[in-house]
Amino acid sequence: MVDIVIVGSVALDTVKTPFGEVKEVLGGAATYSSYAASFFSKPGIVAVVGEDFPSEHLDLLKGKEIDLNGVKKEGKTFRWQGRYEYDMNEAKTLKTELNSFENFEPELPEEYKKTKYVFLANINPELQLQVLEQIEQPEIVMLDTMNLWIQTKKEQLLEVIKKVNVLLMNDSEARQLFETPSLVKAASSALKLGPKHVIIKKGEHGALLFTNNSHFNAPGYPLEVIKDPTGCGDSFAGALIGYLAKSGLDEIRKAIIYGSVVASFNAEDFSLNRLKQISNEDVYSRYKEFEKMREF
Repeated sequence: MVDIVIVGSVALDTVKTPFGEVKEVLGGAATYSSYAASFFSKPGIVAVVGEDFPSEHLDLLKGKEIDLNGVKKEGKTFRWQGRYEYDMNEAKTLKTELNSFENFEPELPEEYKKTKYVFLANINPELQLQVLEQIEQPEIVMLDTMNLWIQTKKEQLLEVIKKVNVLLMNDSEARQLFETPSLVKAASSALKLGPKHVIIKKGEHGALLFTNNSHFNAPGYPLEVIKDPTGCGDSFAGALIGYLAKSGLDEIRKAIIYGSVVASFNAEDFSLNRLKQISNEDVYSRYKEFEKMREF
């Protein structure tokens, strides 16, 4: 039995930054988030890959005890190509090949339908609704989105937001969705739709948590080496939901810090290279550094 169901993309990425370049490496929102979640809980992925998807990537995920019973294999794998300049907060997409992901229809294995924790990564909100219809009695549903769906599927996205406990957005998405420059106003508007917790990611500057009666500001970790921020938002989300599945929603502030910890490691190398090198002890050690950063 998996602790968390994660629905999103598994991809092959080609990425160039001022500090290097990689071609056709393991990527995708479900990949990063499930790997990050595995430091705390047992995730299962619902996704699609192509017949051309390297078996060693699947072996890597299985080695972290990530359940792949929800992963279909058909056609050709989704590919993304992007570039970062010295401002590493935003990628410039150079090429997207949806391939088998274009007609992806999430079908949950029977054992996934009883899962209490669900992370809906930044896929089409219509597909996110399909997933929720298949989950029997979820306790925590966390939703992520992206600018594309705000532009093209806003009404459907708002319908999904009404059905989740935790809404996750970056700062530009929050401003765009709620048409305000104020993140406080954006969070207030989001809370009125139904979520109990709204988290706004601010990249290297940390994250903000809003509820109806509280506010929490999590710092970013001061990294000396940043090679590739691809997947940092997904790593943050995965570690967050992974820790919540382990400790419960009352521990959401700690979960956000653990999300920031794992995301900071991810930025230190391309693809999953850095996350593959760290242990739970490394994660906890950097968590304690965050605690010291917040003392005053």
